[in-house]
Amino acid sequence: MRHVIDQAAAWQRSGTRFAMATVVRTWGSSPHGPGASMLVSEEGRIVGSVSGGCVEAAVCAIAEEVLAGAAPTLERWGVGDEDAFAVGLTCGGTIEVLVREVGADVPLSRLAADIAAGVPVALVTPVDGSGFLTVGCGRATGSLGDPRTDRAATLAAEGMLRRGASGLVTSGNDATEESACAPERELLVQSFATRPRLLIFGAVEFARPLADMGAALGYRVTVCDARPAFAVAERFPRAHEVVTERPDRWFRAHEHLVDASSAACVLTHDARFDVPVLDLALRSRAGYVGAMGSRRTHADRLERLRRAGTTEAELARLRSPIGGRDRRGTARRHHPAAHLANRPGTQSVIFFERLFL
Repeated sequence: MRHVIDQAAAWQRSGTRFAMATVVRTWGSSPHGPGASMLVSEEGRIVGSVSGGCVEAAVCAIAEEVLAGAAPTLERWGVGDEDAFAVGLTCGGTIEVLVREVGADVPLSRLAADIAAGVPVALVTPVDGSGFLTVGCGRATGSLGDPRTDRAATLAAEGMLRRGASGLVTSGNDATEESACAPERELLVQSFATRPRLLIFGAVEFARPLADMGAALGYRVTVCDARPAFAVAERFPRAHEVVTERPDRWFRAHEHLVDASSAACVLTHDARFDVPVLDLALRSRAGYVGAMGSRRTHADRLERLRRAGTTEAELARLRSPIGGRDRRGTARRHHPAAHLANRPGTQSVIFFERLFL
């Protein structure tokens, strides 16, 4: 979704007209959730996706009509509809997509800059296509045409942004004093929350594909190692930062950035570095904490952590050993790779299970 906003901002700067199609609701199985977006330019170029290929052709046709002057269109496709089979939506679910032209007044360049800087921000556009708001960091810019609607929309967007959620809301339908008198309007909120963090401690060879996977799936990747010969940025081109520092010192200085969407993978395989940072990570809010090593190393590590004061409840959070294969050539039970598919804060704190480095 972030690359879609980048492209939209570039087209806006160049004066290229385009329509944006956004998933606003889903039921049952669907390839993408609310917020997934696709751009269709006046020249017929396409960026992004709303259904993984199932209904894109139909969306393009609607986008062409919108660019020709039609009103914003809210379209629904479901597996039980004849139209759904005609366009290819056979996954068993239903999706609802809003297609509208994005005008020059929407501050897409600023939105893209905020997203790139890691600033949580939400874009609010009404289904009827009139006005816009950007909401984030306690401020709102733009207008939906009515101060009461602006206040109600800001409250709704702030709530969705905190949850990292996107979708439709109706302004003025809640019980808050500020929004009770606002006229009801259906609004699309697109949230761009702070990127989740993947913290890799130990710039070993296994860290390279792990950093690549994390970056590809939208994580902000930090690789940290106390050894200058290992912590070389050229070895990790997809990482956002490569730091030469003791892992525990770096973690202690940046613990305020760690939350339930964060994953910490300790790959150093050296107790001098592993134990101090694991002790901190297991006490933190990180949604996933894993460590690499053999079963013997894991047992030794647990004893060292107990002596350091780590509680049994905290030790129970440790996923270890992660990565590689056991002596029988089968996948180890814990592997850093499924948390990216089910990020903490949703259902799962298992990160990259059964995916091989």
